[in-house]
Amino acid sequence: MSLTSAQEARVVEIATRHVDREGALLPVLHDVQSAFGCIPRDAVPLIAQVLNLSRADVHGVVSFYHDFREEPAGSVHVKVCRGEACQAMGADALAARVLETFGVRWYETSADASCTVSPVFCLGLCSVAPAVQIGDELVARASADVVIRRAKVKP
Repeated sequence: MSLTSAQEARVVEIATRHVDREGALLPVLHDVQSAFGCIPRDAVPLIAQVLNLSRADVHGVVSFYHDFREEPAGSVHVKVCRGEACQAMGADALAARVLETFGVRWYETSADASCTVSPVFCLGLCSVAPAVQIGDELVARASADVVIRRAKVKP
């Protein structure tokens, strides 16, 4: 994602707002992703310059944390719990079917940009597993059919 000069200015403004904070990089990355839907590659050197870090430092954090994306997520983000309770209650089969239906692997976005599927490692619904989050909605005792249907109709 190439940035326009206005977008570059926005990245610099976000980074500058946090520059005096201890551990400023994570808040900057969260705010940039919130503003752009991802951490654009062209934002990395700008962030590094403002925070007096190397590009490698910034890229390392972006690539280490799976919540940060270098490309925008689909219009619907499905998060499938991979915790032990959910796995014991069929999350692996559910995940396999959802991934196959949308034609993606973990962290990928479908070709039509409608859906991104990611693993998470606890949604706090262990007693009603398997659990899935579709956008902001938590789904307990989820089935692949329900997840697929809800993910396809979300805006």
